[in-house]
Amino acid sequence: MSTESAIARFVQDEELNGFSASQLLEVTKATTMILSIPPAATSHVDAVAVATGQGEEWRFTHAIRAWEANPRLRHLLVTSGNPAEKTYTEVTLDYLRGLGLRRREGLQLQPDPSPNTGRQAAWIADQVQESAITSMALTTSPYHLPRFYLTVLKELERRGIRIPVVPAPAAVAPQTPIPETGATSENLISGEVKRILTYQDKGWLATRQELRRYLSWLWSNHGSGWLVP
Repeated sequence: MSTESAIARFVQDEELNGFSASQLLEVTKATTMILSIPPAATSHVDAVAVATGQGEEWRFTHAIRAWEANPRLRHLLVTSGNPAEKTYTEVTLDYLRGLGLRRREGLQLQPDPSPNTGRQAAWIADQVQESAITSMALTTSPYHLPRFYLTVLKELERRGIRIPVVPAPAAVAPQTPIPETGATSENLISGEVKRILTYQDKGWLATRQELRRYLSWLWSNHGSGWLVP
């Protein structure tokens, strides 16, 4: 994937006028389909992967809390960030310890900086392949989760890997200012929608058809364990 810097982080709602209503509806459908996977599914995975970025420490703390609370998790995959961001911090073991990390076995840190979500997703998919990970939860802020999920899913598909991937959004209020820009999560949704539509056209994200096929497989093969009796 090329750099994602061509699309500004904050996009005015009016900038979406160039997309059709059906295109915007596709994003809504994809988001709803991803969120159809219940929170209970996270208790069945053996890895957690977290997307770094925007100075949002709550992404780390959410993943670390899950990691420390569930000894069944075998892998904690922590991606690196974008050095071009003013809030960029190198993710090290000491840094994560300061956020509450205690259990080190199974921790994997992306060694090189990641200028975009595509690089992060490719590294995550590589770790899934190399470490024989059988299921995974994805943690990031809610506004970023649909694009992160679709990007990781695409990278897994490229490698012929099909495992349960479940959303695990960090708990953060939509009015909370994002450290990198000062904008709120709500302010950044338009930019995420534009990225999803643009990057799907470039082949960087799973399409809704690919997502539908994947979720059909996921629910058919694993959904029975998530349902409330």
